[in-house]
Amino acid sequence: MELHVYATKAVPGLLQSDEYARAVFTMWRPLLAQDVIEERVAARLARQGVFSGMQQPTISFVIEESVLRRPLGGRAVMRGQLEHVLLTGQLRHVEIQVVPTELEEHAGLEGPFTLIETRDGRRIAYVEGYKDSRLHTERQAVRELEEQYGILRAQALTPRASLAFVEELLGEQ
Repeated sequence: MELHVYATKAVPGLLQSDEYARAVFTMWRPLLAQDVIEERVAARLARQGVFSGMQQPTISFVIEESVLRRPLGGRAVMRGQLEHVLLTGQLRHVEIQVVPTELEEHAGLEGPFTLIETRDGRRIAYVEGYKDSRLHTERQAVRELEEQYGILRAQALTPRASLAFVEELLGEQ
């Protein structure tokens, strides 16, 4: 199984620390009830079990630099979040890449998405949108997003340079 995640708004759920996830859900509008926030945080963190399961999928993340600079929840929360990204990025089956803000060409202007390849080889794309997120299984749509993801990875910093960049951001916190 493989997951490839492109993030433009917030740190992807699979990479979120407890405090960061809580900050994200606390900021949602319309406001969520506290018990709903706690349920969503628990569900989000439970999905992170994918990193330590018996059959660990290959997971890659391409994250916009602006996401890592946006101090959602405040400086302390963001510091913890950046530390969490660094730790997760050191796992053998995880690659994290950062897309620099100063790029003159950018393949991901249409927004965030996730590509999934199942154990049986099916390819699926999930495209996020306001109230109209979609799951795509048709071959052409998935292929176009796979191509876009490949270009984004080429435009992004390498995984090693990306982790070094996150360390630099930690030094600024």
